[in-house]
Amino acid sequence: GSLGQGISVAVGAALGKRLAGDGSTVYVLIGDGESQEGQVWEAAAAAHHYKLDNLVAMTDWNHQQIDGTIEDVQSETDLDLRWKAFGWEVIKADGHSFKSIAKAFADAEAYRGNGKPIMIMFNTEMGHGVDFMAGTNKWHGKAPSEDQCVLALLQLEETMGDF
Repeated sequence: GSLGQGISVAVGAALGKRLAGDGSTVYVLIGDGESQEGQVWEAAAAAHHYKLDNLVAMTDWNHQQIDGTIEDVQSETDLDLRWKAFGWEVIKADGHSFKSIAKAFADAEAYRGNGKPIMIMFNTEMGHGVDFMAGTNKWHGKAPSEDQCVLALLQLEETMGDF
């Protein structure tokens, strides 16, 4: 769907679960470029208003979007501070470390019940682990050739020890 709709739907699902007496958690993943959409912030405000502590959102914080870097397309203020300003608990994590990811989810679970929605900011690099894809937006929405795919998979296999 259109950018911003995912978190809006997640807010509705979290509110619906609460009203139905369902104690489960709703998870949603958004992008940092997507966070330039006004609909994201309307959803953020609603989640805070309704105290949706059964909502865990995650941002892929890679500083890239289809048209370039976040900073070049539309300069962002500190995104983590913006989420805090909207009344959310914010957890920062290394999106390339399974240990950091697991800790972030454990921390998110610990925040349940405090009346605040939770945002995990996963610091990532677009194309991480593949030398010709890393750190650039040029592969956003573009498939590699068969040869490039083989090379990328070989490079990823070599770096799996880093996780």
